[in-house]
Amino acid sequence: MSLQRNEQELIQQVLKIFSAKLETGGFRKTPERFAILEEIYKRTDHFDAEALYIHMKNRSYRVSRATVYNTLELLVNCDLVKKHQFGRNLAQYEKSYGYKQHDHVICAHCGKVVEFCDPRVQQIKDMVGELLNFKISHHSLNLYGVCGSCQKEMEFGIVRQLPKVEVDEPGWGD
Repeated sequence: MSLQRNEQELIQQVLKIFSAKLETGGFRKTPERFAILEEIYKRTDHFDAEALYIHMKNRSYRVSRATVYNTLELLVNCDLVKKHQFGRNLAQYEKSYGYKQHDHVICAHCGKVVEFCDPRVQQIKDMVGELLNFKISHHSLNLYGVCGSCQKEMEFGIVRQLPKVEVDEPGWGD
């Protein structure tokens, strides 16, 4: 089965789940909310609300900033999107349905986020839960440092400002 077909099947699943949650919660099912969800599930990395808004506007979607922010909160509450605060004031998001537990390494200089998965983290979680008599339901592990690119720039004395939101950030499958 092709990757594109898997992506389409996943998108159809999350659209159904979101539709049911909206109905149960008494929220309106608007085309804009479904378009936002679909664009998020085409994304391949972490993003902030403003980047999503700009991406939607560049694709000629008729969405307001408020709709993007409100829909993101609904999606977080439905467990379809995960919200992260990686040590900055700017919240970042990622799709979460159908994706395995993973952890993050964040560059404290440029803000780059890299995902990793190590089974030893699960072993530590299980051991700590057993040792302290906790039933651990989930965890969040974020490691902060300086990525290789920033290390090289620092070695050469290059001082760079943190990147501003691009006109259309990379990460969507286009």
